Amino acid sequence: MKVAIYKEFQGPISIARVNDPNPTEFGVVIKVEASGLCLSDWHGWMGHDPDISLPHVPGHEFSGTIMSVGKKVKNWRAGQRVTVPFVGGCGSCTYCLEGNQQVCDFQFQPGFTAWGSFAEYVAIDYADVNLVELPEDINFLEAAGLGCRFITAYRGIREQGKLTPDQTLAVHGCGGVGLSAIQIAKGLGAKVIAIDISDEKCKLAKDLGADYTINTNKTDVVQAIKELSGGGAHVSIDALGHSITCLNSIMGLRKRGKHIQIGLMTELHATPPIPMPLVVANELEILGSHGMQAHKYPEMFNFIKSTGIKLSNMITKTISLEEVPFHLPDMHQFSSAGIMVINSF
Repeated sequence: MKVAIYKEFQGPISIARVNDPNPTEFGVVIKVEASGLCLSDWHGWMGHDPDISLPHVPGHEFSGTIMSVGKKVKNWRAGQRVTVPFVGGCGSCTYCLEGNQQVCDFQFQPGFTAWGSFAEYVAIDYADVNLVELPEDINFLEAAGLGCRFITAYRGIREQGKLTPDQTLAVHGCGGVGLSAIQIAKGLGAKVIAIDISDEKCKLAKDLGADYTINTNKTDVVQAIKELSGGGAHVSIDALGHSITCLNSIMGLRKRGKHIQIGLMTELHATPPIPMPLVVANELEILGSHGMQAHKYPEMFNFIKSTGIKLSNMITKTISLEEVPFHLPDMHQFSSAGIMVINSF
């Protein structure tokens, strides 16, 4: 099969031919139909993820068709249209038995703990626990956009943040996670303030439903949030993963507000300054959101359908697998708005 592969961190990414994968006893092999490019893939290429072994094929946001099935898989067959969470559970540890596969002790992560979806085929372990069948009304391209961005925002807002229609959400960073969060919050009927450094991304955020946008290069973001929300956001998301966006998110909360950390924080940003006296005095909550369990997808699919969310509106560029070596090293530049998806292999 054809893959995009690198043999050293921060090294060249090449298009190569490797052996097709075979399913494990409890796994499947999926023909990849679409795969998103995500900042997490860039973090992996940079060497920020200790789970990656070289050489490596990245890619963790994908959809496709089951091609072959392991002999102990009970619930799946060849030909089904599927996607998977970017965090797969083992199905038997304490957290999986609680239904919290997103924090499994023995996580299977395509594109990190195993080769991923920048390839014609990808092998997925623990298939009965982690595969998700796609509804007829969600195509492969849209499903790749769900990837880690939409599902993480969905769980962050609904399960962790418990956002309600009478509240205000502040979204720091209008990439894929941020744009997903905006649509989810508007589907709930909440007010949304979108924050970014790019006018282009602020415009797309507005087009997707944001009530207000703030360009941090042009105004005092914390003061602007408090003015627009009447005292501070009820829930605020750092969708980027930067010490400044994390701090702004916390500082822009009202009393008893909730900060949700979704953006991955690495290197110099791994231990950001948190104003703990403010957290104590204002009874703030600091929460994380790490993907979403496969068994929660049907609820999300119903929400998308009932609220009329158009997943395709976030997808602004499609590319071929051969273009990955040119785009992946520049993901951290945040030069384009929306989600980029591979749809030609």
